Order: sequence, then structure tokens, then C-alpha cells
Amino acid sequence: MCGNAKKKKKVSIHLQRFFKNCMKIKLIFLSLLFSLSVFAQEKFTISGYIKDAKNGEALTGATILKQGTVMGAAANVYGFYSLTLPKGEHTLVVSFIGYKTFTLSVNLDKNITKKFELSEEGTDLAEVEVTAQADDHNIKSVEMSVAKLDIKQINKIPALLGEVDVIRAIQLLPGVTTMGEGATGFSVRGGNIDQNLILMDEAPVYNSSHLFGFFSIFNPDAVKDVKLIKGGIPAQYGGRVSSILDVRMKEGNMKKMQVNGGIGTIFSRLSIEAPIVKDKASFIIAGRRSYIDALVKPFLNKEKPLQNQLKQADYYFYDLTAKLNWRINDKNTVFASGYLGRDVFGFPGLFGFDNGNMTGTLRWNRVFNQKLFMNATAFYSNYSYKLNFGFNDQSFKWTSNLINYSIKPDFTYFLNSKNTIRFGAQALMYDFLPYDATGGNQGSNFSIKSDKRYGVEYAVYAGNEQKLLPRLTIEYGLRVSMYTYVGKGKAYTFRDTTPNTELPLESIKEYKAGEIIKTYINPEPRFAANYVINNVSSIKTSYNRMAQYLQLISNTAASTPLDVYTIASNNLKPLVADQVSTGYFRNFKENMFETSAEVFYKHLQNQLDYIDNANLFINPTVENQLLQGLGRAYGLEIYLKKTKGKFNGWISYTLSRTQRKMRGISNDDWFMSRYDRTHCFNTSLSYDFTKYWSASVNFVYLSGTPSTFPDARIEIQGIAVPYNTTNVRNNYRVTPYHRLDCGVTFNFRKNDYRKYKQHLVLSVYNVYARKNAYSIYFQQMSGTGNDPLLPMQTEARRFAVVGTFIPAITYNFNFN
Repeated sequence: MCGNAKKKKKVSIHLQRFFKNCMKIKLIFLSLLFSLSVFAQEKFTISGYIKDAKNGEALTGATILKQGTVMGAAANVYGFYSLTLPKGEHTLVVSFIGYKTFTLSVNLDKNITKKFELSEEGTDLAEVEVTAQADDHNIKSVEMSVAKLDIKQINKIPALLGEVDVIRAIQLLPGVTTMGEGATGFSVRGGNIDQNLILMDEAPVYNSSHLFGFFSIFNPDAVKDVKLIKGGIPAQYGGRVSSILDVRMKEGNMKKMQVNGGIGTIFSRLSIEAPIVKDKASFIIAGRRSYIDALVKPFLNKEKPLQNQLKQADYYFYDLTAKLNWRINDKNTVFASGYLGRDVFGFPGLFGFDNGNMTGTLRWNRVFNQKLFMNATAFYSNYSYKLNFGFNDQSFKWTSNLINYSIKPDFTYFLNSKNTIRFGAQALMYDFLPYDATGGNQGSNFSIKSDKRYGVEYAVYAGNEQKLLPRLTIEYGLRVSMYTYVGKGKAYTFRDTTPNTELPLESIKEYKAGEIIKTYINPEPRFAANYVINNVSSIKTSYNRMAQYLQLISNTAASTPLDVYTIASNNLKPLVADQVSTGYFRNFKENMFETSAEVFYKHLQNQLDYIDNANLFINPTVENQLLQGLGRAYGLEIYLKKTKGKFNGWISYTLSRTQRKMRGISNDDWFMSRYDRTHCFNTSLSYDFTKYWSASVNFVYLSGTPSTFPDARIEIQGIAVPYNTTNVRNNYRVTPYHRLDCGVTFNFRKNDYRKYKQHLVLSVYNVYARKNAYSIYFQQMSGTGNDPLLPMQTEARRFAVVGTFIPAITYNFNFN
């Protein structure tokens, strides 16, 4: 008993000492916190918006710095900035390329809200800048694998039929390739076309083209700027594994009415923007309509059968973009924007085609205090298409659509001049109908309609951009996404079988509305770092993991209006990609020249592919036609850009390899992806001769895309059957793609009424009439000449969408 009492006494003494030490530590910790809080109280924050004095548009990326130091902040996409500095007198410098620098002395003894409006500089031709970032932004920023273009840059690029095109402009950047002549679908670092998240004012669009891929849906008169993120993707983005294309629309002139427009070879456009209440609310509305049908029909002779059919045909597109913004007060701003566009093509009584996008976005900006900014977004996106044809007593009609609903609150907390924290959440619903088909044949009718398919994607994320050392900045974050495949509808289960063959159906189960069928959870870490070697050079590296729950079902590389998507299910796992990038960045001659060299490696899991001779059209069990395997892409990107002077532009070169590995395909070995292009060389240059005349030129060279060709044939009863003896998929390449475009712009002299500006653009697309192969097909000929006894000949034929040069003229005007 005595021993136990002594032990208890010792334990009691030790506990008392432990608690005393804990109290001491607590007191020390509290004193440290108190001292830190006292120190923190000696810092104050200046915050507000940086806007364009001419039209009230937010100046994204404008900087506010303490003079003579590296302490500063950049305005976000809405123009909001927040800078925390020690108490006392400070001289602040607010700047943005192409605008007059504003200097302000401030006594920071309390939190201050300050709005800045910067005026454009009177630009001399020798000092014109073609970037919307600070001179050394590419060196100092932690961003890598990012390209930004404003509409002024895009307008200088020669375009097909003289019409400015956002998608065609980004195809001239390193790591970005086109999928074919006239196609606006694009591949980034070897990724499929569906692996790019294309956002229009934060709402996704699924088909970004008009007129079968010749023009994009983005009206240049309504576009403010374009940002392409290929790597080091921040945590606030998710849902696609290759890239983010963020297209921001203009907010509408807050100061005065402004009218922009153009009359082109194939369509015309008009936009109107004006204040509703000056400096308080504004709007912009922009529309386009093609008129090739209206121009051609009067010259067609209805007495001739073919011309009569063309005279009755429909072939046009239109789109309408609108946006409203209302600044309620200094702390609250709301935006409402929408898009509606359709393509119509068909011959009455024969066939018809109709497809288009419709989006709507509501956003609320809220400034809670000097350090906390919120943007809450809700959007609706609907991509739909229709196909119909009929002949005599036969008819067929097919419709399909894909709808998204989403809400996303996003917060930015400007902790101090060294830390900017971003966090938020998103809920996204997929609601799509794969097909609804009806038809008839000699009086008998049929109807085939698939079940609607539903999925819900949730995500939470947080990230921080932190300046660890004067020369070292890092950005780290985590996004956690959860996807649920839900009813109402049927879920199919398949048995495993021989690789590269159709999976046999095992069971079908009905699920009620909202009932969970399958759930997937994916953590998606993000990291980026920038070490500034000196004032003109830096080294950057990044890593990101991305998850994608929606994939395209199409066995063609180019985007087509009849693309069908599928969501992750009990049979199809989500696509997951890990990417690592490292680059060296260097500027020359006082930042006049920007250069970079980046290497990247991307590894993909659950990459979608197809069995041989897959049946993808109107198939309720289409999942048994699909394969999932591995993918990889790696390469080198080199970029040289001149940003100042009369002569400017860029040159880019990409050396890369893109491969897939699927069970049962190509002898279970790695094979070339349809998106692989070994060499990509792009150049876009412009020269200002005078303030009235300027010229620009593009040149593009791309290695041919891989394709599967037979290397032998078997003749059965005189019929030649092509045969691939190696069983290797994509064993050949089509011929290389190359093209030269040029353009000349003439700016009219200003008249006495100086508010009216006009210019004329003359352009030639495909100057030397190159017939680039869109595809290669084979044609068999029985014998040679008139002798049927000679062996059957097989001839390869090249199909070119554009086989000649295309001149164009466009008249553009601006009135304010």
C-alpha cells in the first residue's frame, strides 16, 4: 500500500510539474501572439479597384507597388487589389502596360479604400507594346505554361476570310495544334480535344465552332482577353486534364456609348455598349450573322436542278452575346451575361442539320473587407444538335443535348504582401440525352430514345501564393473532387472477355431518380515554384493532378458538331492526369524580347479508346465498345516573343510525342495517338510601316497526324480486302501540314469628327494554295487502262478541305 501511495505521489508531482510547464508555454505562446497582434496592428491595408479611365473596364493584372521595393499586389480579373504595408508614409506606383503610371503618396495610419482610373498613353509607333502585363511579368510571376492574348493582339493576326478568330489565334502558341484545315478543335500538349475546358465568362461551351469548324463562336467585338493555361493549373480550376481556355467578355462601357462593327466577306457583326447609369451600370450586346446564303441565292438558276436545290438550301450561322453589370455600391457588383448561337445547314426534303450553344451566367462580387474578396458564380450551359434526312418514303431525325448547372463561390484572401490565399467550392450537375431518334420507312415508324444520364460533381479547393524569399515564390494548393453517377435510368454491367472485342452484357439494373449508382473521389494536388536568378531570368517548375468526369465519344481526331459525350459511370472510370513541367525564362534588351524553354511530361490513367470496328452511333450499351488504358505525352516548347517597337510578334517550336497503351490494341504496346505531331513550328509577325499602314504574316508547319493504313491485301473472288500484317494502330503518318497567311491593314485618316474610326483589312489565307490532307483514303481500280486481266490497283487519295488560296476583305469601324 505504501509503495502504491509513493507511486501515486510521484505521479501527482510529475503531473503538477507538467501542468505548470504547460501554463508557462501557454503564457509564452499568448505573449507571442499578443506581440504579433500588436505588430500586426502596425500594418494597414489599401484596397480597391483599378479601372480604365476611358471605359471603366477592369485592368486585370495592373500592379500597385511601394516605390523602390518589391512589395506590391496585382489586380485580379475583376480589377480588385489589396496591399498591406507597415504604418507610415508610403509612395505607391500604380501601373499597367500602355497606360500612364500613377504615383500617390499616402499616410497609411488606417485601412484605406481607393479606386484608380488609368488613362491610355499617347502611343508613339516606336514604343507600341503588345502585351497586357508588366515588362518582366514572365520572369517574376509564378505562372508558367500560360499564354495571355488581348483582343488587340488577336486583331493583328491574319485570319480565314479576314475574320478575327480567338481559337485560331491560340493555335499559333507553343504546345497547341490544330486538328485539321478549318477546324477550331485544338489539342494541347497531346491531349484530346475534349480535354480542354473552354470557358465563356466562366460558363463551359462544348463546341466552340461555327460553320463546321471554320470560325469560332467568340465574337471579337465582345472579347476582352483570352488566357490559356497548359500547366501549373491553380486549384480553382478542374474538370479537364489538358488545359483551361478562359475567355473573358467585355463588361460594357461605363463612360459613354460605343459602337463597333465590321462588314466581311462571309458575315457581318455589330456590337453596342453603353452606360445605363454612368459609372454605375452598363451593358454590351454583340451579334453576328453570316450571309453567304443571301449573297449566293439571287444568282442561282432554279431551272437547273442542282442550282435549284442550292437556292432552297439553308446554310448560315448566327450568334448573340449580351452582358450587363451593375455596381450596387463599393462593396457589391453583379454581372449577368449570356450567349446564344446556332448553325443551320440543310436542303428541304433531303437533309438538315442544326446545332448550337446557349449559356447564361450570374456573378456577384462582394468585398467583405480590405482583405477578403468573393466572386459567386451560377451558370447554365446547353449544347444541343439535330440531324434529319429523308428521301421518298424514308425519314430519320436525331436530337441530342448536354446541359450543365453549376454554382461556385470563390474567395480570395489577401493575407499580406507575401501571401494570397484562394479557396472555394463548386457543385456541377451533368444532365444529358445521348440520343432521341425517330424515323419511318414506307409507312412504318419507329422511335429510339435513350435514358437521360445524370452525374453530379462536387469540389472544394484551397491554394496559397507565397513569397518565401525575395527571389523564391511558390504556389501550392489542393482540390478534392467527388463525382456521383446517379439515376434515374438503367445501369449496365458487362463481363470481361477477349481484349479488343465487344463486352458481353451481364445484367441491367433500374435506378430511381437521385439514387447513387457509383461514386469516385479524387484528390488533386497542385504546386508551382519560381526562382528569380536575376532581373532578366528565372527558373520555374510545376506539378498538377487533374480529374475529368466527362469524355468525348468520337473516333475522329477533329471536333465535329455530332460529337457525343459520356460521363463516368459504373463501367467507365474518370480520366486522371499527372503533369510535371520545368522551364527557363529569359528576357533581353530591357524586356523587349521574351524567351522561354519548357519541358513537360504528362501521364494519363483511364484514357478512353475504342475497340476495332466500334459501334458508337445510337447504341444503348455503347460502354461495351470502349476501352480504358494509359496515355503519355512529353516534349519541349521553345518560345521567342518581341513585345516592343514597330516590328513585333512571336515564333514558337514544339518537339513532342503522344502515345496510348490499351489492352488488346497494337500488340499491347504503346502506339501513337491521333493527336501526335512530332514537330510544330508557328510564327506570327506584324510590322507597322506608318500610323496608317501595317502588315502581318503567319506561317505554320506541323508534322502529319498518325493514321492506320494497310500494308497488305487479300484478294477474295476479285475483291481486294486491305490487311494490316503488323496489327499496329496508327502505323503511318499523313503528309505534313503547312500554310502561309498574310494581311495588310489600312487605318483611315481621322476626320473632323474624331470619334469615328475605321480601317480596312486585306488578307490572303493559304497564300501558296497548299492542299493539306485532312485525311487519306484508298480507292481500288480494276486493272490498268482497258485491260481487266491486269492486277487490281489500290490508289491512295488525299482529301483536302481547302485546296487553294482564299483572299478576303473586311471593313471595320468604331464609333464612340
